[in-house]
Amino acid sequence: MAERYDLLERMTAFAVNVAKLSRRLPWNVSNNEHIRQAVRSSGSIAANYIEADEAVSAKERVYRLRVCRKEAKESSLWLHLLVELNPDEHRGDLVALHDESQQLRRILSAIIAKLDRSNTA
Repeated sequence: MAERYDLLERMTAFAVNVAKLSRRLPWNVSNNEHIRQAVRSSGSIAANYIEADEAVSAKERVYRLRVCRKEAKESSLWLHLLVELNPDEHRGDLVALHDESQQLRRILSAIIAKLDRSNTA
C-alpha cells in the first residue's frame, strides 16, 4: 500500500511543479492555451489515481489507471509544445517536467499490464 501513496505524492508534486512553472512562463496566445491544458492534465493524473485507489472493482481500477495514463500522455504533449515554444531560460525546467510525465506514463503502463495479467489469470 505504501507504494501507492508514494506514487500519489509524486503525481501531486508533478502537478504542483507544472503549476508553479506555468506562473513563470511568458503569457501569449499559444502559451495561454498550452499552459492551461498542461495544468489541467497534470492535475488530472493525481485526481484519477485517487479514484483508482478508491475503485470498487478491478475493472474500474484499471479503467481509472488508463485515464491516468492518458492524462500523462496529454501532459507530455503540452509540455513538449512549451519546451519548443519558450525561451531557453525555461528549457531545463520544462524538459524535466516533460521527462517526469513520460516516466509517470511508463509507471502507469507497467501497473496496468500487471493488473491485466492478474485479472486474466
